[in-house]
Amino acid sequence: MLRIFTDFDGPIVDVSERYYRVYELCLEKTKHPQQQVRLLSKQEFWQMKRERVPEKQIGIISGLSEEQSIEFASLRKKTVHTQPYFGYDTLMPGAVEALKRVKQLDIDLAVMTMRRVRELDFAFEQHNLGRFFPENRCYCLSNDYVKTRDVDDKPLLMQRALSELPSSTDTWMIGDTEADIAAAKKHGIKVIAVECGIRSRNQLENFKPDFIVKDLSVAIDTVLRSVELKVLTAI
Repeated sequence: MLRIFTDFDGPIVDVSERYYRVYELCLEKTKHPQQQVRLLSKQEFWQMKRERVPEKQIGIISGLSEEQSIEFASLRKKTVHTQPYFGYDTLMPGAVEALKRVKQLDIDLAVMTMRRVRELDFAFEQHNLGRFFPENRCYCLSNDYVKTRDVDDKPLLMQRALSELPSSTDTWMIGDTEADIAAAKKHGIKVIAVECGIRSRNQLENFKPDFIVKDLSVAIDTVLRSVELKVLTAI
């Protein structure tokens, strides 16, 4: 049996608008009433996020003081994963078609995300995505889970999934961050990083995934080609 784990934010959902709206809000709330700041364009802001520029540094680049930037970063962390901002998330182009293809091929598909249950449920309802992921193929954080770091939490989530799911002959992980790569590598799973998410290709290369591709659709193609090649090699 072929199994694919996919991250949610990045491969399937575009979070850039949510992150940018929260950036705008936090900048406005942190600056003094008459203070002149530089509101980054969405393109500038998202490029910085993709290059892992620290939140505090983004605040300073936007014209905040050192002290304000600490407050800005803290407010952003508290706000970015709250309502109503999840409503700004949109589907990645081609993602639904890619998921449909996976289901038609009868591949065992599971989602693995650092979202909490309520956050994943909201997105499933908003974008009609629950049809692709039955409850026993959804791996996310409980609503009361105390997060540490994604690169530590996600391998634990992968460990739970592998202990609960039936064994597979071939398993792949598709994601867009260092946490996805870390989770796969720790458990000996092949990993494909997609460039359409929150990390640039330059950043992804630092963590040495097996492949770096454009998006979920190309990632699926890569898995299928690899499986076909393995079958041909075995003949």
